[in-house]
Amino acid sequence: MIPASDPIDRVTAEVYRVPTDQPEADGTAEWDATTVVVVRVAAGEIEGLGYSYADASAALVVTKVLAPLVRGACASDLPYLRDAMDRAVRNLGRAGVVACAISAVDVALWDLRARLVRMPLLELLGRARAAAPVYGSGGFTTYDDDTTAAQLREWLELGVGAAKIKIGESAGAAEARDLQRVALAREVLGDVELFVDANGGYTPSQARRVERDLRDFDVRWFEEPVSSDYPAELAAVRAGAAMDIAAGEYCWGIQDAARLLAAGAVDCLQLDVTRCGGFTGWLEGAALAEASGISISAHCAPQLSAHAVCAVRRARHLEYFHDHARIEPLLFDGALEVREGSIEPAGTPGLGLTLGPRAEQFRV
Repeated sequence: MIPASDPIDRVTAEVYRVPTDQPEADGTAEWDATTVVVVRVAAGEIEGLGYSYADASAALVVTKVLAPLVRGACASDLPYLRDAMDRAVRNLGRAGVVACAISAVDVALWDLRARLVRMPLLELLGRARAAAPVYGSGGFTTYDDDTTAAQLREWLELGVGAAKIKIGESAGAAEARDLQRVALAREVLGDVELFVDANGGYTPSQARRVERDLRDFDVRWFEEPVSSDYPAELAAVRAGAAMDIAAGEYCWGIQDAARLLAAGAVDCLQLDVTRCGGFTGWLEGAALAEASGISISAHCAPQLSAHAVCAVRRARHLEYFHDHARIEPLLFDGALEVREGSIEPAGTPGLGLTLGPRAEQFRV
């Protein structure tokens, strides 16, 4: 067995930009491409891989700020390295691009650590279940009815237990169309659970009004009815809601998660492995949610989230987001597939992912 104490001698960061298959938007943003920052850390011939969906500037944070700390250290020194990275970015600001850079490095270090001992990552994290349930996610506000219906049917063919569409179109200026699209989704999904995500597009009073209308369609999950930047407003919506209120994808670390939980703002805490501090941050956030009696769900990045969800007892599911579900098999060989509504991590060492030859066409 190769010792886990081999020193890290290479740290690289590369940027890939993948166009969407058509224009996309939610309640508060629109985009036509997705940027992925891929980090690789190596100890001799063994290489670990991590990534984040972030601006290309995250790669500079990795190479200029974080890489000098990581080189020469050992993958088994992850707690030390996390503390060193947090201290190194004090004057840069820990949130946003910086948090994504730290997350990508953390994931790569976990992957390297597992590969060095020739162990699947989930065994290293600790297994709570064999497979992670998924819900389909997309239903962008730019879609016409036929496109929305076709995508929902694709999720159903994968055996998902739930599917989610975007509402809050144009920062809440299209309530009638929001509800029309919810009605369409309910018609297509039948008895399958229906989730909606406003991406913080509504005002508090508007969110409460829309929530009452959503009950007519048996919506079970209302994500970011208002911005998670305002936990008290989110908690006020939750107080009168008949469905689960969810948020947390913009938790850049455990402190952000603590604020949502302390405010009583969510029924389910969402964390993104590529934003919250990698697998280290995910496990910290999951422990905090557990202590608060709140379940947790993984936001996007299904190839990473499958391992995270399977390692946490109170994790509900992961978001099988259209963009990421499409991008990850394009960039990485060894990508896992949804089978009967779940993703089961493979038994190969580490994450089981390698950067594939098709990725080159998307390199920035």
